[in-house]
Amino acid sequence: MRQLRREAAAGVATQNGMASGMAPIVAQELTGLRGVGPKLAARLEAYGIERVEDLLFHFPLRYQDRTRVTPIGGLVEGSEAVVEGEVRGADVTFGRRRSLLVVLQDGTGTLTLRFFHFSNAQKQALRPGVRLRCFGQVRAGPRGAELVHPEYRAVGPVPAPVEDRLTPIYPTTEGIGQQQGRKLCTQAVALLKRQPPEDLLAGVDDDSFTLAEAIAYLHAPPAGAALDALQDGRHPAQLRLAREELLAHHLSLRHLRARERAHRAPAMAADSAGLRDFLARLPFAPTGAQERVMAEIAADLAGEAPMLRLVQGDVGSGKTLVAAAAARQAIAAGYQVAIMAPTELLAEQHRVNFEGWFAEEPVAIAWLSGRVKGVARREALAAIGDGSADLVVGTHALFQDAVSFARLGLLIVDEQHRFGVHQRLSLKDKAADWRPHQLVMTATPIPRTLSMVAYADLDCSVIDELPPGRKPVNTVLVDSARRDTVIERVASACAEGRQAYWVCTLVEESDVLQAQAAEATYEELAAGLPALRVGLVHGKLPAARKAGVMAAFKAGELDLLVATTVIEVGVDVPRASLMVIENPERLGLAQLHQLRGRVGRGSAASHCVLLYQSPLSANGRERLQALRKSNDGFFIARKDLELRGPGEVLGTRQTGLMDFRVARLPEHEDLLDAVQEQAAALSQRYPERVAPLIERWTGARQVFAGV
Repeated sequence: MRQLRREAAAGVATQNGMASGMAPIVAQELTGLRGVGPKLAARLEAYGIERVEDLLFHFPLRYQDRTRVTPIGGLVEGSEAVVEGEVRGADVTFGRRRSLLVVLQDGTGTLTLRFFHFSNAQKQALRPGVRLRCFGQVRAGPRGAELVHPEYRAVGPVPAPVEDRLTPIYPTTEGIGQQQGRKLCTQAVALLKRQPPEDLLAGVDDDSFTLAEAIAYLHAPPAGAALDALQDGRHPAQLRLAREELLAHHLSLRHLRARERAHRAPAMAADSAGLRDFLARLPFAPTGAQERVMAEIAADLAGEAPMLRLVQGDVGSGKTLVAAAAARQAIAAGYQVAIMAPTELLAEQHRVNFEGWFAEEPVAIAWLSGRVKGVARREALAAIGDGSADLVVGTHALFQDAVSFARLGLLIVDEQHRFGVHQRLSLKDKAADWRPHQLVMTATPIPRTLSMVAYADLDCSVIDELPPGRKPVNTVLVDSARRDTVIERVASACAEGRQAYWVCTLVEESDVLQAQAAEATYEELAAGLPALRVGLVHGKLPAARKAGVMAAFKAGELDLLVATTVIEVGVDVPRASLMVIENPERLGLAQLHQLRGRVGRGSAASHCVLLYQSPLSANGRERLQALRKSNDGFFIARKDLELRGPGEVLGTRQTGLMDFRVARLPEHEDLLDAVQEQAAALSQRYPERVAPLIERWTGARQVFAGV
């Protein structure tokens, strides 16, 4: 990473006409700043700050307004404020907690300062008559407004000056406090003003703020700055930098796409007649959306540039059939196909589906997971290596060095966000003489906002139609205090011949998390519902036992299945029409939507009970209400993005690019169309600026994008 930065810095220096003399700010070492010795430099480097420019792009999380003194009588609960007044009394009280209460007055009102941790010397210093200037958050106390552990200092009778800038609050790490961080950033901004970095959007983005002006403003906004706009990310200085950051990420993904497509991939001619015969043998007909996506993939596979396609489809939309059609085309052209799933349960279900669908096709299928051992493993590796296995279905075991493909032509990754970046890179490189075509699938619909940012290197297909007969799932929220009522409802449903899931979020009991563990719940339900056949499945069970339980549930030999989120994807049991999810407040909306998709696959009306733990936070209630109101995966994904942010929705392992410094999603999605236009303009008019721009905002992370 250091080498990448040195090369980029050298390029910028040359462009700026600074091939000799003072190093550009992009390359200046931290040890050139006051107070930065080897120890602090090492600590900063571990935090990701290696150069002065890194400090410039280390922006505040929020701001405090200490630029004016607020009269005590004008304080608003919940706000942060500077107040000044005279101490009228200081007493120690002994209630639930021992505390020092200091009464402050300024002629407009009375305020209490509350300290839970204090010394006798501190109490003596806060004697009546002393004037204090304090800063803190106003809250309602037993005696009216109060500040808890405020910052304070004694002041004289002559009014002391207040801050002339908003006070930045920076992200911090162990060993680097706010004051130290502010001093370092202040030094960096001083250097910025003498030697600003190149404005790489000059002539492309006509903005009132230059790059240097926007950076300086955000590190120290003046008194009177629009604090609300800054907190919401809508200040013009933030928008200027957000556009540049989003542009850098977009260009990075375009660059990766161009680099991938420059490789040769095997051309696989479409077999339209064979595909028609294959589909005709299935017990169901594909939807129009499935046929459209199949055609898009078939056209990609027929080309010599590597296919890079993302297939999105809501739960139950039929992505697996689309994958089967793609696999069939590749195998017919003489190439191997690898299908990778994140869990053994889902991979096993794929194997069962493909074995059934390809029963009348000359397709040899190999199975490889971490639990395949001994002779079975050696035989599978041999079949993959000599090419006798046409289709390889497996889990992360496919990444291992021992797995060698004879002629890998197509890589299909299901639930791709579950895999780490390095894993997908290693599998892509298993075809030595060409680049395999790549098809990645997700049942977590991705809002357009994220698609434009995180998947700009991929073509995107959407299966936006569910098979006929799928009914919406009725979702209800129930307090865990009514758990017994829910158990009775499960018993009643199963007595009518239906099947049910009871989903827990832990395998074993935890004293830390308020969640019912799957094993304890299984024992409770099996004992409390003796008339029902109850099964248990979770990730720690041996593969054979887990497969046996799932097969028994699918065959109707079990009425109730207690499970962890291992059944989130891939389980298809049409008779299951009731699901209870314990502690849903602990899961993301997309994951809850995936779980809920396990029911509603048959003709019976289906229900999902979200058995939450009181009290629910406002955010938790809003999330669960969104799930109750809608069965639309794209609506759910959009809400998840609004409430949790892109890093949580996609998973930080998935992209490595979503940890933005200034840009926010979905707040800045209105900038994305302009960003695409600017990317084209910059690439055409100033191609020499593209690499420095990508390096400035993404650094070494760009290698992990879009894989």
